[in-house]
This record gives sequence, structure tokens and C-alpha cells, in this order.
Amino acid sequence: MVIYKRKFMVLFVVFSVVAILTVPVLSAEAYLGDRTLKVGISGYDVLQLQKNLGYLGYPVGTADSIYGWQTQQAVKSFQMRNGLTVDGIVGSQTASLLIQQVSGGGQVERPRTTTASRGNLQFSRQDIYDLARVVHGEARGESFAGQVAVAAVVLNRLQSGKFGNTVQDVIFQPWAFTAVNDKQFYLEPNDSSYRAVQEALGGSDPSGGALYYWNPRTATSQWIWSRPIINKIGQHVFAT
Repeated sequence: MVIYKRKFMVLFVVFSVVAILTVPVLSAEAYLGDRTLKVGISGYDVLQLQKNLGYLGYPVGTADSIYGWQTQQAVKSFQMRNGLTVDGIVGSQTASLLIQQVSGGGQVERPRTTTASRGNLQFSRQDIYDLARVVHGEARGESFAGQVAVAAVVLNRLQSGKFGNTVQDVIFQPWAFTAVNDKQFYLEPNDSSYRAVQEALGGSDPSGGALYYWNPRTATSQWIWSRPIINKIGQHVFAT
């Protein structure tokens, strides 16, 4: 009788374990604001984030549920425009403000990646990276306005059609930018450089529509000095 009881108990334990293992595990989807989001994270809440950013006018590329570089840059732009800490991480404060703006609970400022004066230009991830490298190589010691102005000059050249048809055409035109020649272009851009590019893409142009800029302390080209100077920011003068 004891033997049968033992066998019964063993069978009961085995069947119980099997039953537990075969019960489907139901994992609740995380919604925007439920957890902190940053580069490398994926899920439904990231998809919500990307759709909300896109609705507000912050470009994220393809909404693919993966928190990548472009989503991070869109988050930083949103944070910068709303007075939040610009770290590219979506905590409770950033998530709450996003949800509030999407739901209409507050004034929404929708940034633009292009302006009417620049036409309907589209910029790839590589374009933005190369623009940030120009800014970092040419103006990392300048004020933020000076950095935005350098990015704007590249975009003004692109829009003019006189310097090439792509961002890379403009940047790599022979002797166009000192940073390309002295290899500082190939340094990794910092956050300020990316923010300056986003500002310029959004329409800001502290240069005043300039096509050229140079440091008057070091420039030796007689031709460049023949250009009409329209502005001065930091160590650079800007001309048309």
C-alpha cells in the first residue's frame, strides 16, 4: 500500500510539472511610459514612441519598434524644443509630455525637416551624420549659433544647385571645407553637432543665407575676401 501511494505521489508531481510547463505564459505589452526607453530597446512601446514622434513632426524613419539612432535623434530634438534634459532617453517626464502633446493637451510645436525656401529636400541618416561631422570638424569650438550657421551654409549650398546635388557633393567639393582637408571631418561628432544640424534642417539659419564662411584671422584667399560679408558669428564671417 505504501508503494502504491509513493507511485501515486510521483505521478502526481510529474503531471503537475508538465501542466505548469505547458501553460502558455502571457506577457503584457509595455506601453509608452511603462518603462525607460533608450537605444537598443525594442517593443510595442517603442513603436508607440516612434508613431508619436512622427505625428508631432520629428522624423524617425521607419517605425519598426526598434529604438535606433534615428529615433534617439528625434527624441533629443523633442527634448531640446521642450526644455527637457537632452539625453535621448525616454523616461517618465519625456513620455508624459509626448503623450500630452499627441492627445492635444498643450501647445504643440511641430518642427520641419525642410523649409519652403529650401524646397522638399529629403535627408538620409548618412546625410545627417556627414553634416554633423562638418559641424564638429569646422565649428566645435564655436557657439551653438555658430555651429548651426555652418550647417546652414552647407544646406544653402545644396539648395543653390551650384555646389552639387547631394550633401556629399557639397562637402567633398575640392577645398570647400578645411575640416575635410585636414581630416578633422573624420572625428566623431558630439551631441551639440547633431543638435545644430537638426536646428538647421528645421529652418534655422543664423548665417543669414550665406554660401561661404571663413576665419578672417587665417584666410589668405584673395577671392574669398571678395565675397560680400553679411554676418559675423564667433571666429567666422559669413558671405554670399
